[in-house]
Amino acid sequence: MVLDERAAHSDEAPTPSQPADTGVQEPPNQPAGETEPAATAVIPVETSAVNPPRPASGPTNRNEKEMTDDFATALENFTAEQAAEQATHEDRVIKGTVLKITATHVVVDVGFKSEGLVPIAEVQDHDGNVKVEPGQEIDVMIEKGETEEGYTKLSHQRASRLRAWDDIEKAYNDKTAIKGIVVERIKGGLTVDIHGARAFLPGSQVDVRPVRNLDGMKGQELEVRVIKLNKKRGNIVVSRKQLLEEDLNEKRGHTLEQLHEAAVMTGTVKNLTDYGAFVDLGGIDGLLHITDMSWGRLTHPRDLVNVGDQIQVKVLKFDKDKQRVSLGFKQLTPDPWLDAAQRYPIGAHVKGRVISITDYGAFIELEQGIEGLVHVSEMTWSKRMKHPSKIVNVNQEVEAVVLNVNPAERRISLGLKQLESNPWETLHEKFPVGSSVEGRVRNLTDFGAFIEIEDGIDGLVHVSNLSWTKRVKHPSEVLKKGDKVKAVVLAIEPDNRRLSLGIKQLQPDVWETFFNEHRIGDVVHGKVLRVATFGSFVEIAEGVEGLCHNSEAVDKNGAQVKLEPGQEFDFKIIKMNPGEKKVGLSLRAVGEEATRADVEAYKHPVSSSTTTLEELMSWKRAGNDNQ
Repeated sequence: MVLDERAAHSDEAPTPSQPADTGVQEPPNQPAGETEPAATAVIPVETSAVNPPRPASGPTNRNEKEMTDDFATALENFTAEQAAEQATHEDRVIKGTVLKITATHVVVDVGFKSEGLVPIAEVQDHDGNVKVEPGQEIDVMIEKGETEEGYTKLSHQRASRLRAWDDIEKAYNDKTAIKGIVVERIKGGLTVDIHGARAFLPGSQVDVRPVRNLDGMKGQELEVRVIKLNKKRGNIVVSRKQLLEEDLNEKRGHTLEQLHEAAVMTGTVKNLTDYGAFVDLGGIDGLLHITDMSWGRLTHPRDLVNVGDQIQVKVLKFDKDKQRVSLGFKQLTPDPWLDAAQRYPIGAHVKGRVISITDYGAFIELEQGIEGLVHVSEMTWSKRMKHPSKIVNVNQEVEAVVLNVNPAERRISLGLKQLESNPWETLHEKFPVGSSVEGRVRNLTDFGAFIEIEDGIDGLVHVSNLSWTKRVKHPSEVLKKGDKVKAVVLAIEPDNRRLSLGIKQLQPDVWETFFNEHRIGDVVHGKVLRVATFGSFVEIAEGVEGLCHNSEAVDKNGAQVKLEPGQEFDFKIIKMNPGEKKVGLSLRAVGEEATRADVEAYKHPVSSSTTTLEELMSWKRAGNDNQ
């Protein structure tokens, strides 16, 4: 320490006018370039430690060397007193008052002849903020030595740790909880600051269940229990799990006293899954399945509850041995289906919101827990609708008509098309049977063609009603999709929404015309079309064919005539069957007069003795083979 130059070179010792204690000295914050040290100060010299000063006006016989020796002695005495004072308080926690805060230190008055300095890092929190302010009283401990400027070295951290050790040791012996703040994540667990002392919290002791995100606990204040303590090594191990388990056991015991089936309890939602929510009833978790959350439809439990929510639930099942609890939420309110039949009578008009759409229809929520299905067939009178989404959209508000209610199966059938008049009920008035209609070919199938005669009304032209004369195998042989055609209404079935149409009916029936104009015994000119083993098929009018059996293909001399396709002959009609559109022909009978008995025999059906069953089957097969 440097003595004041004035005292060192003066003939007189410091007078009482000079303060005995200069008070607080500033830390070394002087700008560069100042030659005088920041701690250069007048050293207080107490009269009890040195010779009394002489009056300023009195003469002096002391030389300069003696004066220097006096000040050196005073300095040694001051340093010795200060060292003795510090030694008295070493290893003890003392109180000090914060005087000033600088960028590097905190100046603290501890009642000594000089102030003390605490490093600024020891009073900063984990975010770097200073935790003390001027005028505040803090705990400190004296460190060995002093600063170059003569300040006493102090440690707030050591004092906090020493005080913390007392609290920690007491909590360890009494097995009581103590609070700490999570400082950082380390290998195997967490570091916890307990009043300035660092403790280790193993990851297995953080919670009763494994914690996946230990990093997320940084900065949290926790209550822990000291489970291991070694003061010499400075090791502290704590557990939060033990406290949670004790609290859990206490809550569980209280819960078990109240837990029984049908009990209504309050719990906290702990976790959500796709199939439900786990609810803490107080030491015991119960499962609230998604099907027991609402009378209505839920896509996920989060649609009703969130983690942390407190809810009332009803105990549905309780297995005491396995401590499994099934809970219900919707059971706290009446089942809306109990009186659904009375509230939604058949024929009633109702309003609701479309909540989902499927290939077979749309579900409409009439109220919470009550849903109705509009089947795709009940959406429009037209059969052409490809998907329900063409009619309605999700969340759309719609009006519908109740078609059926089944509370036992929790089903309500609804209809949209019933809000409009049924065009099929008045179809016979617009298009009576026998009338001609015009439409566009909308679709072709193996069995016929669908023709749209107006919006939503399709009629079927069966393949058999396409031509009187041509054997049509597929409607594409006659029609193309998109063709505009005319047809005749053959039949209307409003209940089944069926309309039968015919195209060949636009032209006269050539068979009917032929049978009206010809009789048995008439001679007709014909052309052989095809030959079968039992006879030949002959075209006797446009679209009309007859069969000349081999037994009838002989000339007037009784010789067999071999018929070939393309040959033309005159044939006599020996048989007619309008019902089956069949005509029997004969070459032999041409030029002969038919007896009355022959005429009567020819009038019998084709199943008569004149034609055997084998001949008929052969005739049919031959006709099919030659098509």
